Amino acid sequence: MPSDLNAPATLSGDIPVNPLDWSVITCGTNPQAATMSTLFGNDTAVRYARTHPYGPYPAGSMLSLVTWHRQEDNHWFGAQMPAKTKSLEVVAVSVSENGPLSYAYDDYEGSPLKAVKTTGSRKDERIAYILSQRAAVMP
Repeated sequence: MPSDLNAPATLSGDIPVNPLDWSVITCGTNPQAATMSTLFGNDTAVRYARTHPYGPYPAGSMLSLVTWHRQEDNHWFGAQMPAKTKSLEVVAVSVSENGPLSYAYDDYEGSPLKAVKTTGSRKDERIAYILSQRAAVMP
C-alpha cells in the first residue's frame, strides 16, 4: 500500500529546529528555478505576521524558509508538489546588548541538510528577504 507521506520532501540532517512543527506564514514558487518555498514561524512570529503587515518582527521571533525542488503531482493534473529539499534558512530575532534588534542567520543546504557558511552581503540579503515576507491572507 502506498504511503501518503512525501518522503523526499521531509527534512533530514543536522538542523537546529524542525520548522514543520511551526505554523505557515506564507509560501511561494520560483518557476525559473523550479522550486517552491514555505515560510514557517514560531508562535511569536506568526502572531506578529498575522496582525502587523509592516515593521520588524519582535524579539523572540524565529522564522524558517524551507525551499524544495518541485515535481508534478501524479494525483492532481497540473499541480506541483515538493520534491527533494533544497535548503533551510533560519532567522532568529533577539535584542542586542545596546537595545536594537539583532538577527542570527543559519543556512542549510542539500539532502540531507548540512550547514553552509553564508557571510557578508549575501547573508544580509537573505535576512532582509525573509523578514520582508508577510502573512498570506487566510480564510
